[in-house]
Amino acid sequence: MSDYKIEIEIYEGKGGHLQKDGDTFIVPDVVKEGICAWMYGGDREQSYQVGRRFSYPEDADKLCPWLLDSLCGFIEVLSAGETLRWKYEGTPYEKVIDLNGITTEYVRCPDPTASGIVVKVIRTKLSP
Repeated sequence: MSDYKIEIEIYEGKGGHLQKDGDTFIVPDVVKEGICAWMYGGDREQSYQVGRRFSYPEDADKLCPWLLDSLCGFIEVLSAGETLRWKYEGTPYEKVIDLNGITTEYVRCPDPTASGIVVKVIRTKLSP
């Protein structure tokens, strides 16, 4: 069985710019503004933005629990060296499937509002 590195990258979403009054967060109307509450809260010092990457499983505790739950099946498949064959060709979510290198998968969080985000799961095959 091969070893893989799994990363999760914020692909689409709005984190806003974290604002605080001392130690207190100033909470915007996330639904009205289409801001992901998890992205907004970020690392408690700054918001997460599109392009931010997390290593899995090392950074699992930094991920939104709803998002992590949505990712579990995809991570299980990719970690086992398998792929989901649909490619979404011609869309912004067109996947890369390279069994000897990098394979990607896109996952939408379950938030049904405009605050929902999309992440890209990146599996990189490690050299033996």
